[in-house]
Amino acid sequence: MAVKSTKAKSKPSEEPVEEPVWTYRGYKLKSGEFVTAMVHFFRAEVSRANVWRQRLDTTTNWAVVSTGATLSIAFSQANVHHSIVILNTFLVLWFLFIEARRYRYYELWSYRVRLMETDFYAAMLVPPFHPSPDWAENLAENLLTPSFPISMSEAFGRRLRRNYFWIFLIIAMAWVAKLWLFPQAPMSTQEFVDRAAVGHISGWAVFGAAIVFYVFLAIFAVVTVNMTRATGEVLPRFGDETATAAPSEQGKPKGLLARMIPRQRRRQLLALIITDKTDAVSNRILTDLKRGVTAMEGKGMYTGKDRSILLCALTITEVHNLKSAVAKEDPKAVVIVSPAQEILGGGFSPLTQKK
Repeated sequence: MAVKSTKAKSKPSEEPVEEPVWTYRGYKLKSGEFVTAMVHFFRAEVSRANVWRQRLDTTTNWAVVSTGATLSIAFSQANVHHSIVILNTFLVLWFLFIEARRYRYYELWSYRVRLMETDFYAAMLVPPFHPSPDWAENLAENLLTPSFPISMSEAFGRRLRRNYFWIFLIIAMAWVAKLWLFPQAPMSTQEFVDRAAVGHISGWAVFGAAIVFYVFLAIFAVVTVNMTRATGEVLPRFGDETATAAPSEQGKPKGLLARMIPRQRRRQLLALIITDKTDAVSNRILTDLKRGVTAMEGKGMYTGKDRSILLCALTITEVHNLKSAVAKEDPKAVVIVSPAQEILGGGFSPLTQKK
C-alpha cells in the first residue's frame, strides 16, 4: 500500500498539477475517492454498532423490569411463594446469555470502527499521513471472513460484571428478605432454613444450590476479568489484544484463559506452486503481491519430469491475488494453499520479541 503522485496532463502554459493516487494491489484511486469510500464505510459500521448497542440496552431493560415486577408481586402479598423469586433468577440468567450473544455481534462492528479510528483517522492527524502497515489487511480479512473478536466467555463475564451481577445481588437480598419477613420473623435458624424448601426439595438443599450458584457467578466474573482482548468501545487498539496468537509464549494467557479466548491473529498460509515457468511466476508474485518466493527442485513421479516448486507465505486476504498472478503466467500450474501455524519475519510477525 502506498500513496504516490502522478502528474496530470496539462497545457504547456500551465503548471503541472499533482494528483495523489492511492495504489493497493493493482487498484488506483484518487486519495479523495478513497477517503470518501472510507467515510461512508465508517458511518455504516457506526450505525451497525449503535443498533446492536441499543439491543443490549433492551435486554438489560428486560432483566430490570422483570426483576422489579417479580419483587413487587413477591412483597405485595404474604401468601406469594418465594419460588417466584427463584424463577426470576433463572429468567435473568437467560437474559444475560442473550445479551452476551448480542454483545459479541456488537464487538464485531465496534472492532471495525476502532480499527478505522486508530489506524486511519488518527494517522490523518499526525502528518505525514502514514497508516499502520497492516490495518488494511486486518480490515479486509474481517470483511471477507468475519469472526467475533470476543469469546462467549468474555462477553458473558463482561456483561455480568457491568450490569447483571448487581441485579443478581438485589434478587438474592430480596429472596432472603422474603424468607425472613413473611409471614413473620422466624423464631430459629432452622425455621428460617425450612422456609426455603420448594416442594420435596429441602431448605438446606435450596440454600446450598443458591450459594453454589452465586459463588460460580463470582468466580466466573473474576476469572474473565483479564480476558480483555476485544478492541471495541474505548479500549486501546494497540497492546495485547493479539496476545492469543501464541498462548504458550511468555506473558500470554495460559491454561483455562488461553482456551476461553478466541484467536485474534491474522490467518497465515503457505502456498506451494508447481510450475514449469518458474521465473515468470516468481516475478509476477514479487511484483503484484510484494511477497518473497523460494524455489525448490522437485520431480513429478507420474511423468518423471523435473519440476520447480515455489514456496510463498501469505495471508488469507492475498490468496485470490496469488491465484490470479499464477494464472496470468501459467494457467496449467498447480497451487496448493495450506494453513501455517506461525510465520515469523519477512513482513509477518517479528522474529525477535520485544522486551
